Amino acid sequence: MNIKIDYEQDIGVVENYKGGIFMPTGNKLETALASAKGLGADMKTFSLDTDNEQAKQMFNELATTMGTVEQSIQSRLDFVKQEEPQYNK
Repeated sequence: MNIKIDYEQDIGVVENYKGGIFMPTGNKLETALASAKGLGADMKTFSLDTDNEQAKQMFNELATTMGTVEQSIQSRLDFVKQEEPQYNK
């Protein structure tokens, strides 16, 4: 699969040459944000489900890390939504 990323603007479009599929960065960020939120929730659940204190601490730390990841992706998504034409309709 050949992938081209338009770096002229950081908010570029990814193009799959074989399938001719275009996926705007905003859509990819929304998908990544949903995944990060799901992972964070899973880590919190794993922490609650274990009696092992070391595992509990590890899962809580991972949940906190995922919260930071969520915030970073959300910030970028907010910026992209201001810049990409399809969000300004």
